[in-house]
Amino acid sequence: MQIQDLMSDIRRNAIKRMDKKSPAELSASWSSEDLLHSGIGNAIFIILPTPGCAHALSESGGCTMCSYIADSPLENVSSSQLIDIFKNLMEKHEIKPKTVVKIFVSGSFLNEKELPKEARDEILKILNKEENIEEIVVESRPEFVTEEIIKNCCDLLPDKIFEISIGLESSSDYIKEYKINKGFLNEDFKRAINIIKNLKSNYKITSKAYLFVKPILTSEKEAIEDAVASAKYAEKIGVDRISFCPATIHKGTLMEILWRRGSYQPPWIWSILEIIKKVRSEVKIPVIMDTSGFGTRRGPFNCKKCNKKFKNLIIESNLKQTIPEEFKCECKDKWIADVEFSNITRSTTALKN
Repeated sequence: MQIQDLMSDIRRNAIKRMDKKSPAELSASWSSEDLLHSGIGNAIFIILPTPGCAHALSESGGCTMCSYIADSPLENVSSSQLIDIFKNLMEKHEIKPKTVVKIFVSGSFLNEKELPKEARDEILKILNKEENIEEIVVESRPEFVTEEIIKNCCDLLPDKIFEISIGLESSSDYIKEYKINKGFLNEDFKRAINIIKNLKSNYKITSKAYLFVKPILTSEKEAIEDAVASAKYAEKIGVDRISFCPATIHKGTLMEILWRRGSYQPPWIWSILEIIKKVRSEVKIPVIMDTSGFGTRRGPFNCKKCNKKFKNLIIESNLKQTIPEEFKCECKDKWIADVEFSNITRSTTALKN
């Protein structure tokens, strides 16, 4: 069975099991300290209830680790509803000086079949009126990044930085195709980045690459190597910022199926630290490491003694763009053994082949 057929079956079953939630129940917002282009400031996160990622809804079935389709409404949400939901969510937060607003739609903000142009334009107009907002960050697959759409968005945000975040995940086309089922290749990602780069002379527009740490069928050592190589690639082709997303097990995904069978584990936090050390030493653009799920049963882990401490150190290092200070913990020996074992296994397999 091809991975697209497998993912399509998994996605259909996941959709069947989806709880029927209202658009209001699926929307959410929160705020926290964050790193802006101008330095440390405040971030407001907004989740809007849109139909879901076009890639996941297609016959391809979507990505092997993503469950965002489960966070989409079963009913159509009109543009006016989306605008009202956005306004209500924004009203819950104080817009402090030096604020970034990050909008998530469980898919592509720039895909007008997911977020209608009418709603998109009105949301951007609302944000442009707020003096304290410096940046607006959205997500999109590369196929929806076009010169026409970007110009349309930027024209509505003459005084704001508009950042397009794209899930490159890995600079390896093999990993994207056979381990993630991403549905696009490096050439597609590079085309989108070039469009953004070419518009920089006229607009305040930037790009961000999401990089995934430890896809399925990937050893601990391979995960570290791929993350570092992918960050170098992103910088080389002109990406402005990088955000690493270490694997967390989401329900209704191929990753969860393998995890339940004992065939997959999320990365060690020690591996995350190793990636931060190497990337921040060798890459000059800002690098953020997401800490969602750290220390949980389904997320990156070390041991109960150091999970929380390392999570806090990484959050602090994201703001300061420093390398977290390391401390001793007995679980590090287990991580070293895991990395060394995966390296030996890979070398033995290579010799046999």
